[in-house]
Amino acid sequence: MVNHCGLLSARKEPVPLKSVEVEVEVRDHVATVVSTLNYENKEDKPLEAVFVFPLPGDAAVCHFSATLGQTQIIAEVKGKQEAREDYDDALSSGLEAFLLEESEQSPDIFSLSVGSLQPGESASIRLEYVTELNVQADSGLRFCLPAVLNPRYQPQDSGSGNIQVTSCPASLVPYTLSFSAQVSSPRPVSKIESNCSLDPLQYLNSEQTKATLKLAAGHKFDRDVELLIYYKDAHQPTAVVEAGQASAELGTLMGDPVVMLSLYPEFPQAVMSSVATCGEFVCLLDRSGSMGAAMNHTNRNETRISSARDTLLLLLKSLPMGSYFNIYSFGSSFESIFPKSVEYSQKTMEKALKKVEEMQEDLGGTEILEPLKHIYSQPCIPSQPRQLFVFTDGEVGNTKGVIDLVKKNSHAHRCFSFGIGEGASSALINGLAKEGGGHAQFILGSDRMQPKVMQSLRYALHPAVVDISVTWDLPKDVSATVLSPPITSLFQGQRSLIYAGLTGQISEAAEGCVTVKYSLAGHPSQNQLRFNLKPTEDSGLTVHRLAARALIRCLEMEDREPRQQQDDSVKKKVVELSVQSGVSSAFTAFIAVNKGNGKAIQGPLERRNVPAPSDFYYDIVGFLSTIASFIYLSLFFSTLSTAKKKKTKSFKPGLFSLKGKKQKVVQSDVPETSPLPTMDPLLHLVSLQKASGCWDLSPALATALGKTSEELKKPKPASVNMEIWATVLSLIWLHGFKMDVREEWELLAMKAVSWLRAQNSSGLNECVDAGNALLGCNVTKDSLGF
Repeated sequence: MVNHCGLLSARKEPVPLKSVEVEVEVRDHVATVVSTLNYENKEDKPLEAVFVFPLPGDAAVCHFSATLGQTQIIAEVKGKQEAREDYDDALSSGLEAFLLEESEQSPDIFSLSVGSLQPGESASIRLEYVTELNVQADSGLRFCLPAVLNPRYQPQDSGSGNIQVTSCPASLVPYTLSFSAQVSSPRPVSKIESNCSLDPLQYLNSEQTKATLKLAAGHKFDRDVELLIYYKDAHQPTAVVEAGQASAELGTLMGDPVVMLSLYPEFPQAVMSSVATCGEFVCLLDRSGSMGAAMNHTNRNETRISSARDTLLLLLKSLPMGSYFNIYSFGSSFESIFPKSVEYSQKTMEKALKKVEEMQEDLGGTEILEPLKHIYSQPCIPSQPRQLFVFTDGEVGNTKGVIDLVKKNSHAHRCFSFGIGEGASSALINGLAKEGGGHAQFILGSDRMQPKVMQSLRYALHPAVVDISVTWDLPKDVSATVLSPPITSLFQGQRSLIYAGLTGQISEAAEGCVTVKYSLAGHPSQNQLRFNLKPTEDSGLTVHRLAARALIRCLEMEDREPRQQQDDSVKKKVVELSVQSGVSSAFTAFIAVNKGNGKAIQGPLERRNVPAPSDFYYDIVGFLSTIASFIYLSLFFSTLSTAKKKKTKSFKPGLFSLKGKKQKVVQSDVPETSPLPTMDPLLHLVSLQKASGCWDLSPALATALGKTSEELKKPKPASVNMEIWATVLSLIWLHGFKMDVREEWELLAMKAVSWLRAQNSSGLNECVDAGNALLGCNVTKDSLGF
């Protein structure tokens, strides 16, 4: 069942939320976000407004306040049950109250209740949170303001009665969004990209280390706002030591200094240039109805499911011989191409690709937990490390249960996750990768899925880093208490964060050193970072709050683990830490009560659910398109049957219309044999590659290369066979015409080069020369890799 409410304003009831203003301050790789929500009650009765909205899954909500006229009320953090009782008591007493709480099922969904808003009254709600910016494969730092909130699918019998999602098409949202950002870093800001239209970037200094930007006028509230921030020399390890809160007690997290370390491991080139020749590769593809939505708002023809099919083609062609694989797909139920993972061969690859071509968004809801349980129940194959690739638009209600299952099985696999389209749950996508020791990618706006998935496949083909340990070298009077979870995975160029509290006497010139040791491909390695221990002042406690958030998440996950004897000790620790740090958790809520207003409520308190924007529009369009297709086909076959009964010599398909109770065939201008949709030239060529890595010299290959079969065969050197010639031609074409998307085909080209080397042919030089002349390229043998 999909758990959402309708748009209440459709019944001509005004929505009290008028505008949302968002200001973002990015300092290096940490963002502080301030959202101001402006409410106004224009009705003649008191209102309660409930707004359910998304936030980044790893955000630390650290401030919540309300302004009524000249009065500002700053919220307190309390245990969730106590906060709810205070809220209810305030409403029953005629007081204005404000409650902000995190969903118990997913940490990226929050509910804001604005209670007893009196007739004619306005309220301004200020919400502040801090969040880390994830590093993308191209070294960009990703900030996302989740504007879209899709209905979260609640599995049957999940017993989730938590927060109901109110969503509607973005075009019908009755409030406005304004967005601005300021970016600063010790390193110059190279560029900032976005899936939304931006005003030109404004640099604030000559060094270009500070810049501002804002959304261009006319922005539609129809998508998540994503920024990709690029710094020069972004992969430099850094350390930030932040002074504790002056009013907090020493010996507590908020009272002591906290250090945040950003580490970028560098691996030996010899290891990075090689790829694994084994592994069990399991793909799990979302086939719920929402996967039929368009990938972006400019190209309606490419849907999430069609892009996923193209991506699976590239992924399957890139797998190494000798590996194992299987493909699962899920919705309300799940299915797999093979009963269990099979060895990768031409036969199994062809069967899988045929099944992939038939996959549609026709399996209903988003029950991801059950297929994961089934995959984990399958025994691992000896000497074939399991790599799990999960493709989903991430609209599930049991996020924490899914992440807990992945963590439980993290010892036996690595999980690479891909969030597709606006509204994908960052908590789910990032949580799958973090707990599964893999890497997360998001595909938004005009992003192509293929290069991001192939980047993750490269990570999966590199040997796993094992035996990771972190050691501290500090002055004898200083000690460190690590607050973040242990590092479980390391990837080339990807950032790892460590938070630690520092205690003891720290002198002005004191220095510390952190060493990360690990084993890669059987070779011990290490990376070091030396840093000054002197704390920075006036940093807004950003690092402390992020550290508190990291520790809270660790404790929450520990609380969900089954124990022989249940107790509330971990939950109490979470509540205590949340209250002390002022950071939200699953067990606490922010509560603000205006005790200066004790007006008795006149009449019943009306409730208004404020809608959040969603992609619901595309689900409706898809549904109507399906109905239209069904009607068309029904009429087509009905008319075809009639034509056969009348022994018509020929039947020409046309457009059909309904006129009263009669059916009328309206002849179309469409030719009797309509051409099939043109396949992307790259995907066409890739689809012809064999599992071994070679190509056949076939008419289909000639078409893919833009030549006739005769043109392809004529210049073939006599010293090589057809397969070698075809494979060299294919590689020349890729290097000559598709270098701009090299990351998409590089792995399958490496497999082709390995196959050529194994043939020990002496005519490769002659092939390259003849191939360049035929295709009009100038590709060298060295650039081809053989």
